Amino acid sequence: MEAVFPPEVRSECAFSWENGKAWAKKDMKASVWMVLATSMMGCASSYASNGDNGGFRDELREQGVEFSLGYLSETATNLRGGDRELWRYADQWTFATTLDLEKILGLRQAKFQITLTDRNGRNLSLDAHLGSLQEVQEIYGRGQTWHWTQFHYDQKYLDGMLDWKIGRLVGAEDFADSSCEFMNLTFCGQAPGNIAIDFWYTWPVSQWGTRLKVAVKDFGYVQFGAYESNPRYMQTRNGLDLGEPGGATGMLTPFEVGWQPTFGDGLDGSYKFGLWYNSSRAADVVDAARFHGGHTGAYVDFLQHVWQASFFLNAAFNDRETSTLDHQISIGVFYNGVFASRPEDKVGFAIGRTHVNHRATAAIAELPASESLAELFYSLRVASWLDVRPSVQLIHQQRDIERNPDALIVGVRLSVVL
Repeated sequence: MEAVFPPEVRSECAFSWENGKAWAKKDMKASVWMVLATSMMGCASSYASNGDNGGFRDELREQGVEFSLGYLSETATNLRGGDRELWRYADQWTFATTLDLEKILGLRQAKFQITLTDRNGRNLSLDAHLGSLQEVQEIYGRGQTWHWTQFHYDQKYLDGMLDWKIGRLVGAEDFADSSCEFMNLTFCGQAPGNIAIDFWYTWPVSQWGTRLKVAVKDFGYVQFGAYESNPRYMQTRNGLDLGEPGGATGMLTPFEVGWQPTFGDGLDGSYKFGLWYNSSRAADVVDAARFHGGHTGAYVDFLQHVWQASFFLNAAFNDRETSTLDHQISIGVFYNGVFASRPEDKVGFAIGRTHVNHRATAAIAELPASESLAELFYSLRVASWLDVRPSVQLIHQQRDIERNPDALIVGVRLSVVL
């Protein structure tokens, strides 16, 4: 029998939805807020408490509203490394709504995306004093608080050839975007954000900006972006502030070319080449009294599907005048369906290296020259909405091995998407 919401829940959501549509027709500015209130505050709360109501959720989707609830946790312990053995847990809750404005307001090929996130917990790298350059629990960081992660308008033109996005954006979700399957930050997300942390703001921190993407037939795309560079976006008190916090230092302007070939029978690939410039003044990595006119950098991200496997290479390079970490490189593979009886399970293996600017290591003796690591996971698909992913990490730093032995980290990642 098809599950349904209680009549009072369905009627409450329907009433709010119809009122939101009415206001939307009268006032364009109010429309986003009315639908936001409808889908995230009214229906989403009922959905969270009652689960997915197949028919009702499909009805909302037909009317232009699609919402999701996500939970991700990472629990880890250090079997070796650090000054003491600990267990640490961190998590993230995600509440997302996509509004199809063509269905709601008649705006052809237009959408509005709204996402709130909440991060909690502690970090093993810090509490066990691992001294690692990259976090062993990538879900930790960027403020353990609520964030407006996405609040942007997306408009396509010319049958999708042009794609324009504006609003509160996560720049790293459009540029240098790559998968986040592993627990160690080295292999998760965007390499530029792992080494240029002062101005490449990664999920869940957003900033005011815009992006224009042009599809190139039989090749891929080119895209250009402009994002406000402002360290105040990182402050906890600004996590839920949609306004401009003041204190902007410059503009981050990335440029990316993406080649998307298909080899043979459906062997899709994605090859991204990018450059960036940040106009913010930056102190020299060694001489704090000396300033430079800006930051520059480059990156490549490759992903190629081969049969049941996907191979990737991610690399980012910072300028050595202003950056403590001057480059990071990682390579790895995902393999789906290792066992015939479990076709939706996945195994992943990656190795990576984060390199410290030699100018910094020459001036600061405590810094390692580099950090190399490997991670292996097995992802168990328990249900369509639940993944359980145990993993093991081995971390080696190029410095005094007696004072800083290799770290061995064992953990488990739990992912729920409703």
